[in-house]
Amino acid sequence: MSAVIEGAAIQEQSRRAAERGAGFLPRLVRQPIAVACSLVLLVIVLACVFAQWVSPYEPLDQDLQNTAAGPSASHLLGTDQLGRDILSRMLHGGQVTLLGIVQAVVVCAVIGLFLGLTAGTLGGWVETVAMRLCDLLLAVPGLVMLLVILGIYGNNEAAAMITLGVIMAPTLARVVYSATIAVREELYVASARVAGLTSLQIMRRHILSGVTGPALTQISIVAAVACIAEAGIGYLGLGVAPPAPSWGNLVTDAQNVMPISAWMLVPTGGIIAVVTLSLTLLGNGIRDAYMGRSSGSAKAFSWRALAVKVSQAASPAGGGAAPLGQESILSVKGMTVRLPRGSSEVTIVDDVNFHVAPGEAVAIVGESGCGKSMTISGVLRVLPMGAHVAAASISFKGAELTSLSEREMNAYRGTGIGFISQEPISSLNPAFTVGHQLEEAVRLHRGVGKGKARQIARELMARVRLPEPDAVAKKYPHELSGGMAQRIAIARALAGEPELLIADEPTTALDVSVQCEILDLLRDLREQTGMALILVTHDWGVVAEACDRALVMYAGQVVESADVRSIIAHPAHPYTRALLQSSSVGIAPRQLLPVIAGTVPAPGFWPHGCRFASRCELAEDACRTGPIPMVTLDEGSAARCIRTDVDELVRT
Repeated sequence: MSAVIEGAAIQEQSRRAAERGAGFLPRLVRQPIAVACSLVLLVIVLACVFAQWVSPYEPLDQDLQNTAAGPSASHLLGTDQLGRDILSRMLHGGQVTLLGIVQAVVVCAVIGLFLGLTAGTLGGWVETVAMRLCDLLLAVPGLVMLLVILGIYGNNEAAAMITLGVIMAPTLARVVYSATIAVREELYVASARVAGLTSLQIMRRHILSGVTGPALTQISIVAAVACIAEAGIGYLGLGVAPPAPSWGNLVTDAQNVMPISAWMLVPTGGIIAVVTLSLTLLGNGIRDAYMGRSSGSAKAFSWRALAVKVSQAASPAGGGAAPLGQESILSVKGMTVRLPRGSSEVTIVDDVNFHVAPGEAVAIVGESGCGKSMTISGVLRVLPMGAHVAAASISFKGAELTSLSEREMNAYRGTGIGFISQEPISSLNPAFTVGHQLEEAVRLHRGVGKGKARQIARELMARVRLPEPDAVAKKYPHELSGGMAQRIAIARALAGEPELLIADEPTTALDVSVQCEILDLLRDLREQTGMALILVTHDWGVVAEACDRALVMYAGQVVESADVRSIIAHPAHPYTRALLQSSSVGIAPRQLLPVIAGTVPAPGFWPHGCRFASRCELAEDACRTGPIPMVTLDEGSAARCIRTDVDELVRT
């Protein structure tokens, strides 16, 4: 039974990993609602385009013996007050409406993409002029402008729809501009610029692919608005002149005969509603596909979550196989984090495995850019937009976090797992007092009233050794010192009484005395509550002071794992030794610290073999031929190195 469940879990894990790693179009195809809407739109468009051949009658043909009639074998959607076939008029009228939609969308896309891409890519005065032009267009009342154009050009629907495209272009331009700003900060864009590519080449080759998703989403909304606008113009009699059909004047005809036949309003208004709704839902599907989400992975349809539940239900209490994660409060297996980069994805955390036992303190150590913060962000599922966890099992107290919906995951954030941000002042809202924010966290996680929340908040502030809690609670974040802000952050993390606390560089930017106080506070809190701790840091002094076990990360991988005493006394990986040698702990004053030559390779540029080989004095040809596996050393220790057998030699 357990083998079948494990096999199902592995298959589901592989399926989700393949789904998240797929390109934009494969992810869009996996959106059932988006596919259904696309098919509906395709059928409607083809039927309207080929209306001359598929419609049963000419749009002006009359059957005076069947006026204002309901659906029948000869007239599938009935007839209007003059006996004209409604289906035929809808198909021919769709040509007018769809042409108006295309006109508005093309004009909006050309202007919006041009303004957004040029402003975001070139910057400077071009950015200023483009954005001020967008502000000017947004200030113009759209309806008034449409009526003015129709008043000048008469019933010229093409002029009205082109004007609508111009009016809606600034909204698209702002969306594209925001996406371009995010993409242009990527390292590969800077590399392309350094390589000598012109701004036009960078825009076409690197940036355009990165803004396609948001642009398509906004364009689908523009198309939906254009459909309603064209129908409104026709309804008011400002579009094509009757008896020529359009979807708008068909609604007018239906309104005129409502006392005789209310049915006519159903197909004429229904086609507008169906097209508008389909365009909107298609835009939502494009957005989800661009962000790497798929409705197929929702919690309600997760076979993996079902397998875990079956496994737990099948295990009798007090006997049988232990549920997943019983030995460890947190177990991470094979976690890989990927981030979209242009039309592809780049791996930033690669196959990370670790566990945290109840009450244990684990340090994650490494230089900046090694993936430490992204690892804990993956555990908490608070990654940057577009980033996702692939091929992973993240188990917290037996619950598989990767299979939970966002709402279910929120039940673990704050209560099961607390988090202390690297920048405590930035993590606090400047518009509210710290007391208000702490009380809000207490009310959310403990479900108490305002009075009780205020009491608990003051107790938490006293617990983290803040003097005069009542006075501090009335302060705003900018009025706090770094140490006070860090204590507030710790108090807020404790509001939900978590069993695991994750601290991301909690002593960075604090003076030495305050660092010691924060470390003492964390140690005392662990002793008092028995909670586990994950400490992200680059300071070996902090590791030695506060942690039981350490993971050393380099270029997205764990390269060594051992208890703190062993790893400091006998480091097995050359990178760990280099980090310890460059640490200021135990170094005499005025003594120069050795520096590790080179830099951490950026994600996407990792070598095929050992990622530390270019900076390692012990590297040999075998280090560069292929991936280096983790080698188990003593019990509980492992290192990703083929030279662990010469450890005693290199220590000297």
